[in-house]
Amino acid sequence: MGKVTGSGEDWLSDGLDVPAVDSGLWVRGVDYIAGWRDAREAADRLNRAFLGAGFELSQVRAVASTDECGRGVVRVTGRLDVVDRLSGLLEETAGSDGGAT
Repeated sequence: MGKVTGSGEDWLSDGLDVPAVDSGLWVRGVDYIAGWRDAREAADRLNRAFLGAGFELSQVRAVASTDECGRGVVRVTGRLDVVDRLSGLLEETAGSDGGAT
């Protein structure tokens, strides 16, 4: 399966969510795009896992972003009831093996 985080038509606005951008505080020399690309790969993997677990991306999804230093960040966003269901699934999984990672 290919990338699932967005349409790809406008990659710059497709999940590029840098908090400092709204305030106009881009830091010269910080490679926000590289961090976002790394985060997008991780978000794609998580979105494929959501799909494999029976979730719909219109209800819960991972979104690639960066922090103010240009490091990749993945945020999970979704409807409250679906996120509660996801939390329950993760709690069950953690409980089945003693919470080991």
